[in-house]
Amino acid sequence: MEKKEWNFWADEEDEIDKKKPSIITIREVTDMLKQHLNKDDRRPVVPLGHGDPSTFFRAPAAVEDAIVDAIRSANFNCYPPAHGLPSARRAIAEYVSEDLPYNLSPDDVYLTVGCTQAIEIIMDALALSTRSPGANVLLPKPGFPYHEARAACSNLQVRHYDLLPEQGWEIDLDAVEGLSDENTLAMFIINPGNPCGSVFTSQHLEKVGLMARRLGFIVVADEAHEHFTFGSNPFVSMGVYGSIVPVVTINSISKRWSVPGWRLGWLLTNDPNSILQKSGLTKKIIGCLNVSTDPPTPIQGAISDILGKTKKEEYSKVVEIVREAADTCYNRIKEIPFLHCPHKPQGSIFMLVKLNVSLLDDINDDLEFCVKLANEESVILLPAGLALGMKNWVRIIFAVEPSLLEDGLIRLKAFCHRHAKNK
Repeated sequence: MEKKEWNFWADEEDEIDKKKPSIITIREVTDMLKQHLNKDDRRPVVPLGHGDPSTFFRAPAAVEDAIVDAIRSANFNCYPPAHGLPSARRAIAEYVSEDLPYNLSPDDVYLTVGCTQAIEIIMDALALSTRSPGANVLLPKPGFPYHEARAACSNLQVRHYDLLPEQGWEIDLDAVEGLSDENTLAMFIINPGNPCGSVFTSQHLEKVGLMARRLGFIVVADEAHEHFTFGSNPFVSMGVYGSIVPVVTINSISKRWSVPGWRLGWLLTNDPNSILQKSGLTKKIIGCLNVSTDPPTPIQGAISDILGKTKKEEYSKVVEIVREAADTCYNRIKEIPFLHCPHKPQGSIFMLVKLNVSLLDDINDDLEFCVKLANEESVILLPAGLALGMKNWVRIIFAVEPSLLEDGLIRLKAFCHRHAKNK
């Protein structure tokens, strides 16, 4: 008897895959670049392509004590409720409400496995909230590739609106109006900006809220780098404008407390007019959480102490170090005529830099630039053409050890001059 081939849907799936856009993650790109490193180069690799604050900063002692105490109490070895321990949700609601013109309740807080799961949950909930075959979400360009990847998994169409580099990477609001239609469910914003280091003014955010209300969609604000702000624009949460338009906020403890591996994030519904509840979206969020995994219960048990017992000077020191690193990176890039950063970073740990390939010999685009840089100088940058859809731009992470950052930028400059035309 011949062996049966279990490929009932193979042809159909192949046809579907051909129609889908190719989506690549930042990890895939940086892992590929690592394969091009020269093993004979004894210098340390300078990892400026993927951001992990835990490699540079250590969590304050109070944060570590909080998780140890939670584990030793043996009170948090259980399965948690689907949307989080009540005590954890209450602590986050009180913490976030300090910066809002209204108070959140624990019912406005949904705990997730980091910001990653928060993005998954809101995309799935949005998709479940409509039967329209043209349902779409608006994403920034440049932006965070995972937003687009999760939209595709949820069968949501993606429409990209531009950020304007010469205007501090503000949103092109006129373009957003032209992109949206009656099937637009949400506009995603990233503030502080990844990958461009922008921080939106309160006036700009208010305009976003008024526009979203007029056009009839909600705003989803990814604020993962909320506390890494060090420029002239203070950070203002989009949730401040929740009375204008419903806002879903995404955040976590990963960046401020330098513990991305602890995997605790949250979705917040900033909606004092209860529009999301009336529309059924909050019910969809809860439904998605009910069939998903939970963040570790001990971390949930520790969150009250993490939020309440960390001294402000602990993380203000970190912000000052990041500010100095941003200054260093920006000033060194200005010394390299082949690179141009249109706007000095105001926040986050990233900057986006334009590459002038016309001045370089034997380098045709940002990917070739980054591959050869990794091979010749053991410096890894993120090619934004491949990863972010921004051809001939590169993203640089500056939250690394200062001497290593300086060394990496010196190597970058030497690489550019070595490949310059008419040298």
